[in-house]
Amino acid sequence: MNLKDMVKGGQKVRISFYSRGSLWYITESGFEFPVPVGDRAEVGNATFLAEDKAIYFMRYIRKYIQFLEDARTEAQKRS
Repeated sequence: MNLKDMVKGGQKVRISFYSRGSLWYITESGFEFPVPVGDRAEVGNATFLAEDKAIYFMRYIRKYIQFLEDARTEAQKRS
């Protein structure tokens, strides 16, 4: 599933858990991604709801998809 499919049509995300300075959200399609909220996070005074519109989290989903793709590419280079 691609990014647009995860956020279109008013789809939602919900908090799955908190770990090491990040709130982990999960999309309706089952994709989990982190939102950094620790000391150096760029979220400022944002309010994080237990459930919210996925489109609001597009930048974090995009960043994590890229992170996973980069990690996969690096792993393939090593094998």
